[in-house]
Parts: sequence; structure tokens; C-alpha cells
Amino acid sequence: MITAYIGLGANLGDPLASLRQAAQALSATPGITALRLSRFYRSAPIDSSGPDYVNAVAEIHTSLTATALLAALQHIEQDHGRLRPYRNAPRTLDLDLLLYGNQAIDTPGLTVPHPRMHERAFVLRPLHELAPALQLRQGTLPVLLQACSDQILSVIPAQD
Repeated sequence: MITAYIGLGANLGDPLASLRQAAQALSATPGITALRLSRFYRSAPIDSSGPDYVNAVAEIHTSLTATALLAALQHIEQDHGRLRPYRNAPRTLDLDLLLYGNQAIDTPGLTVPHPRMHERAFVLRPLHELAPALQLRQGTLPVLLQACSDQILSVIPAQD
């Protein structure tokens, strides 16, 4: 089994509901045996437009290959009406494969570790919540979070 981390984000429709449904869909995916989800965070768009985003990170244990996992993520996105009219367009759901074990993958369709995750507080903070000792090749999560301290995040209170 491989431990992988998935970034979840949305800023169209009902983003919070979309992220919750995506987490349920991930849990139900054959080949995924465990899922832990961070808290939900609200953030302003970066290199994008539209309303604020809701973001989270999921830690999963999977027997799927990275390519098969990416296909499953894209299928869940499509089920939520994800369109890709242009780069960084507002979205109903975005699922990014952030880390796949300690593997480095660089193919035309997949780059892991995610190439910009070390610059995004909305990825680093929930990732730190799940795996505080994790170190990326650019540094520790606390050091990377400090470098992103100008990116404002707010925790979305849990709702039962």
C-alpha cells in the first residue's frame, strides 16, 4: 500500500458540499482502503479568479498505481461537472495528486510531487495538519508555510 495525498478544492456551486462528496467518492473507490481528511479552509484564488475557494487535503492508502489514481480523481471531477475551459479557471471540483509515496513522477499527464504545492498555503496547512513531520524537497512544512504567510486562510467551522 502506498500513502498518497490529494488536494481538494472548489469555488463554484456549493464548494463545501462538493469536497465532502468527493471525499466520500474517494473512500468508495476500489483500491483505496483508508482516508483521513483535514479540516476545510477558505482561501482567495491564486493565479485564478472567481469566488473564494474551499480547500482540504486527504491522506489515503492505496493499491492503485499513480496513473490509475489520477484517472479515478479525474472521474470524480467529471462527476461533479468539472470543466477545463482555460488554465486555472474557476471550478466545481479540483482534485490534485500531491504526493504518491516518496515517488517522483514526471510524465506529460502527471507530475508528482505536485510542482507548486510548496508555494500554496491552502495545500501546506492542511497537509501539515495530517502529516506534521512530512518534509518536501523544498523544506519542512513549517518553513514553507512561513514563506506563504501572506496567503490568508480561514478554517471553516465543522458542521454536524
